[in-house]
Amino acid sequence: MNRHDLALIGFGGVNRALAELIRDRGDELAAELGFALRIVAITDLRLGSLMQEDGIDLDAVFALSPDATFADWPGGDAEPRNVEVIQNTTADIVVEATFTNPVDGEPGVSHVRLALEAGKSVTTTNKGPVALAGTELNAIAAANGVHFAYEGSVVSGTPVLRFAASTLKGLRVDAVRGILNGTSNYVLGQMEAGMDLAAAVAEAQTLGYAEADPTADIEGSDVRLKVVILANEVLGADITPADVTCTGISGLTAADIVDAASRGLRFKLIGAAERLADGSVRASVEPVALPLTHPLAGISGPTNAVSFDTDLLGTVTVSGPGAGRVETAYALLSDIIEIDARVAQTAATGR
Repeated sequence: MNRHDLALIGFGGVNRALAELIRDRGDELAAELGFALRIVAITDLRLGSLMQEDGIDLDAVFALSPDATFADWPGGDAEPRNVEVIQNTTADIVVEATFTNPVDGEPGVSHVRLALEAGKSVTTTNKGPVALAGTELNAIAAANGVHFAYEGSVVSGTPVLRFAASTLKGLRVDAVRGILNGTSNYVLGQMEAGMDLAAAVAEAQTLGYAEADPTADIEGSDVRLKVVILANEVLGADITPADVTCTGISGLTAADIVDAASRGLRFKLIGAAERLADGSVRASVEPVALPLTHPLAGISGPTNAVSFDTDLLGTVTVSGPGAGRVETAYALLSDIIEIDARVAQTAATGR
């Protein structure tokens, strides 16, 4: 049976969930998918780095005490050494799940570039590299005969990119609009129920929907990156975050939202990209008061959804979880499945 060896760059919730999935369901997945998965490298800010080409004992990793590192393990080091691991690992797929820097995409951009240049395919949940350097990185992948996959960069485990590329094939998509941030969507729902913004954000933080610093969610910069990815992938645009006008929800009051509700409208933070008559693409992030009949108006809580305006089917909407460690780990698994299919196709056709 074929096997893919993985290097996990970053070992936070998402990559840990992927490792747990491989540990707990490895044999079942192999039987279903037709290939096995093995983790041969891990890097982590706390644990350091570990490379073992015969496979890492995941039970032993999960049994480590909170203050332990990989320093005393064969192939281990107390420092993360991401660059060294990416360049030297025997893995054929690098799984990049580090922090997203919305300004320059680092260190994710450099991690992905290094892996692709080293002849390794990459899957990432990291929005930064895709939104800020996607064209460059896809070109590097093609030049090196490897693959760059990033389904989880937009709506976590809900496969909107693959849905658009495969299921909507043969349709012309003229616009894409979505609720792309679960935190802001939850906050708006609580404000409609009468909470003010600060109280709603605090509750979202308590429930784990919002980070300690919720600025990227509330002010729209998280959605802005996702709009860039959707516009470029689905509409064939070539835009950057600077091309996306962005207004968050901090300017809305509970009174604004309650008043809209009294008129049969519901505020949602909408990320949108639309192809204009001249072929250009206009993109935005802004709060929009939608009629309750709109397919996005009924999306509640931390759920995300994307609507595609098509020429033959009208509006097609996909909804699902927009966050969650297990859900996002599934996005990585779906990318690995896609990479395996592309590798098999190349082997069969020579291209």
